[in-house]
Amino acid sequence: MSNPSPVVELSGITKRFPGVVANSDVNLTVNAGEVHAVCGENGAGKSTLMKILYGMQQPDEGTITINGGQVRLRNPQDAIRAGIGMVHQHFMLADNLTVRENVLLGAESLHGIGRKAGARLAELAKQTGLEAPLDALVESLGVADRQRVEIVKVLYRGAKIIILDEPTAVLVPQEVDALFDTVREMREQGFTFIFISHKLDEVRAIADTVTVIRRGTTVGTVDPKTVSSRELAEMMIGSQLPSPQTRESTVTDREVLRVRGLGLKAEGTDRSVLDDISFTVHAGEVLGIAGVEGNGQTELVETIMGLRKQTAGKIELVDADGKARELSRLGTLARREAGIGYIAEDRTRHGLLLTQPLWANRILGYQSREPVSRGQLLDISGTRKDTERIVHDYDVRTPGIDVPAGALSGGNQQKLVVGRELSGAPVLLIASHPTRGVDVGAQALIWEQIRQARHQGLAVLLISADLDELIGLSDTIQVMLRGRLVSEADPATVTPQELGSAMTGAEEAA
Repeated sequence: MSNPSPVVELSGITKRFPGVVANSDVNLTVNAGEVHAVCGENGAGKSTLMKILYGMQQPDEGTITINGGQVRLRNPQDAIRAGIGMVHQHFMLADNLTVRENVLLGAESLHGIGRKAGARLAELAKQTGLEAPLDALVESLGVADRQRVEIVKVLYRGAKIIILDEPTAVLVPQEVDALFDTVREMREQGFTFIFISHKLDEVRAIADTVTVIRRGTTVGTVDPKTVSSRELAEMMIGSQLPSPQTRESTVTDREVLRVRGLGLKAEGTDRSVLDDISFTVHAGEVLGIAGVEGNGQTELVETIMGLRKQTAGKIELVDADGKARELSRLGTLARREAGIGYIAEDRTRHGLLLTQPLWANRILGYQSREPVSRGQLLDISGTRKDTERIVHDYDVRTPGIDVPAGALSGGNQQKLVVGRELSGAPVLLIASHPTRGVDVGAQALIWEQIRQARHQGLAVLLISADLDELIGLSDTIQVMLRGRLVSEADPATVTPQELGSAMTGAEEAA
């Protein structure tokens, strides 16, 4: 595009919270019809900046200019009226409503709810490649289609500037390619995208321009065609891009977790959510589970942890002497006490109490064991001391351990969870999406901690949507599709594309 004109100009944006400056004199200029990526570590200020642009928070200083005119965005409705839409990382859709209802809800005044609305909806579905029936319930859709519904939803409200927050976090490679094709086509039609991501290779593949934010301020804007991923990583964190690669084998013959014929029915129905699942995890082994979200991985983890009640099969934890202990009748706390560490897929819902201080979060799941308790009583002094150790050893960036967990960035929250779960001397670690939504620096630390624990004999069951992570960390990969384990892959030879084909059932169809 010759002589591109700015459609978004953020000048001198500063935002302070108690004890922390999230944004300090941030400047960002986005031109019409471009894909502009914003990169930075967790806690660098990206999310805060996007919330300011979408009217969810107000800046303490600085100005926002949209299409040449200075604006004050007091809420998301103001942003929508200014032509800005945001597709959040965690989809804002009602599962029990149809595609049509999700898009029209709250926007009835635009085109009504009849023929005119239907025509506009069909036009946008075609434009974005949404092939799901408009009368289908959202809960029946795959992740990629849900994301397209989110995009249609913001376009229906008139957005010409679209913020995509970590849009590829849960997509397989083929779905990422399809999303990027859609973005490129829409860019040609005059739409502008602000793309937030930690995946630097993807940033370089889709972005026209990249702005890097570090510790709350902009450090530079570059052309992704002229820089490497490693150079971008260095701008972000001052060090090289980490790799999950683990090739030396530490797998032993000693079995730690045995799952045999595991079955789970959907509540109140005869529909199988898990069907005849069998596998073994050995000491010193990382067993990776690959699968598109919604194919039973969450249910598998929650059944092993005792959060769901299995309807068939056995789950056994084997001690160092080879004695197997059946877990089926044990509650979640008893399973944890037996030696299972658990990194939940959603730390904010299942891993942390966001309003409580860091030291109180150290207690969760460990309230019956040292150093958190002595006999029947909690040991607050021991808890605080051990929390200080975790903060130091796992580089949790915080003003102190009395800060509420919700005040930390996502990456620092995750490092706290990983530190807690590896501090209980587990024999088995269930790691569900351990680096989702964290920056390359936090990724590197978490990967290294898992490698070290594996080297010391820890058995790890790893569930991840990041195929590079699965391939790099795992000793063996099992592919999960529609509640069954359908194939096995060797991480030393399999490619992300081959895994993606197995995960979507393309191999099966062929």
